[in-house]
Amino acid sequence: MIHALSLSFITTITNRSDAIITGLVEHLYLSFVSIFIAIVISLPLGIYISRKKNIAEFYIGITAVFQTIPSLALFGFLIPLLGTGSTTAIIALTVYALLPILRNTFTGIAGVDEGVIEAGKGMGMTNSQLLFKVELPLALPFIMAGIRTATVLTVGVATLATFVGAGGLGDLIYRGLSTWNNSLVLAGAVPAALLALFFDFLLRLLEKATTPKGLKARK
Repeated sequence: MIHALSLSFITTITNRSDAIITGLVEHLYLSFVSIFIAIVISLPLGIYISRKKNIAEFYIGITAVFQTIPSLALFGFLIPLLGTGSTTAIIALTVYALLPILRNTFTGIAGVDEGVIEAGKGMGMTNSQLLFKVELPLALPFIMAGIRTATVLTVGVATLATFVGAGGLGDLIYRGLSTWNNSLVLAGAVPAALLALFFDFLLRLLEKATTPKGLKARK
């Protein structure tokens, strides 16, 4: 049975290569745009709440609530408001990507040693110089870890974009489930899983590369 499924899977990959490539491109588009928007929102907000720690829990709590909403439910909630298409999918995926980046940005900056900051002030650094030359470089490994988590999560949830007509590899999975075609399901699921693993590996390398030598020595 496994041998037959393997042969059927290979045949499906060969016969539907155009559909797989199209789905992969759409999947990458939805994921990249969503992650980019999430970074643009979460990074400045994370910096802001690291300066206003009394409101940090409120903002992080809101993004945490978004993540408790089941993926399909969120897509379904947005359809009456925004209709179907890639815009609806991108908004939903962006909402899911906010928490890891926001939380890690706040944690990374808030966790910078006060002695290091005081030393920078003693050297005459302005607040902007402290942020860009001291705090962000030291917080970068945490921020990269948040981006990695958000990216892997987004690539996975993006398979549900098919339910709002946004395409992606989820189209193949949905068609396969609708026709009881296991090979077609795998033709969408396997590339999506490999994509998530690839980005996890790549961003893990970047995370290590951005870790200051002093922190590496401590580890």
